[in-house]
Amino acid sequence: MGLRVAERISGIQPFYVMELLRRAKELEAEGRDIIHMEIGEPDFMTPQTILKAAIAHTATGDVKYTSAAGLPELREKIAAFYRLKYGVTIPVRRIFVTPGATGAFLLALGASLNPGEEVLMADPCYPCNSNYVQLYDGKTRTIPVDADSHYQLTADLIERHWSAYTKGVLIASPSNPTGTMIPRDELKKVIATTQRLGGCFYSDEIYHGLVYGETAATALEFSDEVFVINSFSKYFGMTGWRIGWLIVPEIFIEATEKLSQNIFISTSSDAQHAALAAFDDATLAELESRRLEFEKRRDFLYDALVRIGFEVPIKPEGAFYIYARCAKFTDDSFKFALDLLESEGLAVTPGKDFGTHEAHHALRFAYTTSLEKLADAVQRLERFINTR
Repeated sequence: MGLRVAERISGIQPFYVMELLRRAKELEAEGRDIIHMEIGEPDFMTPQTILKAAIAHTATGDVKYTSAAGLPELREKIAAFYRLKYGVTIPVRRIFVTPGATGAFLLALGASLNPGEEVLMADPCYPCNSNYVQLYDGKTRTIPVDADSHYQLTADLIERHWSAYTKGVLIASPSNPTGTMIPRDELKKVIATTQRLGGCFYSDEIYHGLVYGETAATALEFSDEVFVINSFSKYFGMTGWRIGWLIVPEIFIEATEKLSQNIFISTSSDAQHAALAAFDDATLAELESRRLEFEKRRDFLYDALVRIGFEVPIKPEGAFYIYARCAKFTDDSFKFALDLLESEGLAVTPGKDFGTHEAHHALRFAYTTSLEKLADAVQRLERFINTR
């Protein structure tokens, strides 16, 4: 029969933005000045407190495996963080340190999802979430959402789209790409509805901390029977360290432990010792100043895009993205993004990376660069539009 790629791979979609990133790198190699607003990575460096903790641990030479669930002291710090920030008490045994949020998703779905079962998600949403489900031979049912529902699933939408094959619901708040949050009362309702229907609830909270106004609610405020995925990447500025965490319902502890032992053995011990400093007062103070800077960037870019003529029905409440409708300028946002890169050296992400609902009329702008560069980006964008 010869070599064959596994059939499940056919359902896993590529990142379309990677084509843009590849071309952006080629242009940079040719000497072009490129402003990157396509990748969801903070431009701030890892805080010095975290770096010093990592250096101190590495210098001991005692860089060994940890338990599959993670360093006990780091799990304790995560539990303390939830008590302080959200007022919820989480037994440490339910907390697993993972290789990034990706590792958390793989454990959560691997422990709970059977082949053929489906997970409900919003459209638009982060594309990898669907691919994680596909990897376990599950199915994703994406539900079109718009500004009327805050670009989030509602209890009513969940009820209407539930089927005999539905395993559960995945909510991301704040959301990538829209930056919107599900209102606290609605979050309580969607969790209750999911559980009444007998499903699992998965809460993607990796942008918690990066909010601008009302504090984001964790699903754990309303139920212990939920999966919560979080990460040190976005708020804590540790993208390349590849470390996150997962909180599971009590019944899934043993299954998650077995999966973690077999898939990962353990998360990088260097990264875990570094993350011990993430909750220090000095680190949190620095992260708060960064959050305020992101808020300034959001306000500047939002005002500029609306002035130019983009539609942004809801001002983002968190994360570091603006998902803007560009129907006034194009019926093909992917081509628009490619042409914008070639003409002006400005890289943004087309809507088709996040689903199909009105994707051809949408662009995601990441404000993960300085205010000075954002001002330059706006000038380039206006020039591009005015010369089309």
